[in-house]
Amino acid sequence: MTIKAVIFDIGNVLIEWQPERHYDRWIGEERRKQMFEAVDLHAMNDRIDSGENWRDVIYETADQYPEWREEIIGWHQNWIALASPVIGHSVHLLRALRTKDIPVFTLTNFGIESFDYAETIYAFLSEFDRRYISGHMKVIKPDPRIYEMVEQDCKIEPSSLLFADDRVDNVKAAEARGWNAHLFESPQGWADCLIAYGLLTKEEAAF
Repeated sequence: MTIKAVIFDIGNVLIEWQPERHYDRWIGEERRKQMFEAVDLHAMNDRIDSGENWRDVIYETADQYPEWREEIIGWHQNWIALASPVIGHSVHLLRALRTKDIPVFTLTNFGIESFDYAETIYAFLSEFDRRYISGHMKVIKPDPRIYEMVEQDCKIEPSSLLFADDRVDNVKAAEARGWNAHLFESPQGWADCLIAYGLLTKEEAAF
């Protein structure tokens, strides 16, 4: 089996994405739990990842829940605190692959404007050979259509793609298309996977 491209998710693979953790620090765990029970913030974020305007969706949601208005607006105003820190070992793996001229793509659920903003903070987001951003594609993982769109664009057979994602449903959807897929639980686990496929040596993958 020859891997012709490696595909990284971004949230919780290259950048930690833990909104609950941020709100626990900001408003306390108990109040955060109340807010997340009252407002489906992840569904709100899915709308952004599907291509709706980042700011508009958040402020619209804030208007619907005046008792949580300030905290919901914080999803926009303090967004980088939700999407941090960088997972340094994973960035090292991305760059190690590219050093060996192995094509590296991203397939990520990410909004249009929020990705543009993230790119101003995290320079490595500009280093992919191809970027598949759900906001631009108007479909989010694990919808099979988004994987099909990647295949149609890159013209690489599914069996030659290796994909890392932190969500089981996204991994299973990729496997259903015939992709090789790794459930990301730690950067070392991902490093070990890349070594097992013969893409990197232990020395190259070490961080």
